[in-house]
Amino acid sequence: MTQQFSFKLKAADGKARTGVISTPRGEVRTPAFMPVGTAATVKAMMPESVRATGADILLGNTYHLMLRPTAERIDRLGGLHKFMNWDRPILTDSGGFQVMSLAGLRKLTEKGVTFKSHIDGSKHELTPERSMKIQRLLGSDIVMCFDECPALPANRDRIAESMRLSMRWAERSRNAFGDRPGHALFGIMQGGLERDLREESAEALKKIGFEGYAVGGLAVGEGQEAMFDCLDYAPDFLPMDKPRYLMGVGKPDDIVGAVARGIDMMDCVLPSRSGRTGQVFTRHGVVNIKNARHADDPRPLDENCSCPACSNYSRAYLHHVFRANEMISGMLLTWHNLHYFQEIMQGMRDAIAEGSFEAWQAAFHAQRAQGDIEPL
Repeated sequence: MTQQFSFKLKAADGKARTGVISTPRGEVRTPAFMPVGTAATVKAMMPESVRATGADILLGNTYHLMLRPTAERIDRLGGLHKFMNWDRPILTDSGGFQVMSLAGLRKLTEKGVTFKSHIDGSKHELTPERSMKIQRLLGSDIVMCFDECPALPANRDRIAESMRLSMRWAERSRNAFGDRPGHALFGIMQGGLERDLREESAEALKKIGFEGYAVGGLAVGEGQEAMFDCLDYAPDFLPMDKPRYLMGVGKPDDIVGAVARGIDMMDCVLPSRSGRTGQVFTRHGVVNIKNARHADDPRPLDENCSCPACSNYSRAYLHHVFRANEMISGMLLTWHNLHYFQEIMQGMRDAIAEGSFEAWQAAFHAQRAQGDIEPL
């Protein structure tokens, strides 16, 4: 018999929670940060290196994989886990957000979305049923409902109409998902920054019933304050005994603030994208490795970090390889960023379990507020 998907809460401290998501491919410790492997790879990283940073689960991207190399090809080759050499859990998004943000000339109807590929202009259709089929072909452990995500700011009528369409699509996604022991389907709450629409969305999702619930439609330009205002109430509308996933977040202080408000899972391209552009996240804030101040600095990025970039290389070297456009630059800085993000998650899990989350949070913010070490 296939092991079922389950979620067990271990401890709570205020609204912050720590627990374990169990899947047939392994456990995911929460709060969890999921590195983004858009095209079946976390850019500049080997899968075993991503695992070494402490990641339990990766995110794969339905939109990108359906266009290239296609879900059908990945299925023929044994599924996404085998294809990308990652044997642990994978969550795939539904493709909805990318269709909204990347695809040209899209047409939205009750049935779904038709759009032109950003790669070659070919025409495609994505519906709740097609999204479920693609994610089944990929073989992901956690599947996301197909939804429509309007960019903020948008007027209330547009947000309400979009949310209700997403709820109808959520029901179609649930029906098309079928019976898949060991796999989970997550519903996505929408409703912009409107409290009553968020509540209406949550009620609709709970009625359908899902293995987990996401808070969608945030981190789309509304700013941290507005996002936190929404997170002060939105997670509370969702079931206590199911994982809550905040999509597309974020910066270290966004992540900590979201966990403080009851979020269990997050994903973001930031650590890997920033690593490739020379932006480094450390416990002392953000370091820009391209700045000339690092050119003669023999010290590590962060003397308390055990990642390969900090253990084996100087700021001077990291500055040099970034300036020289050497590939190792993106590799080392991405590794460091992912390591630091996972270190934050572990710190929060420990603090919540010990009942010291508030003190941990205060220390985290105080240390980051100090800024980088003084130049030599």
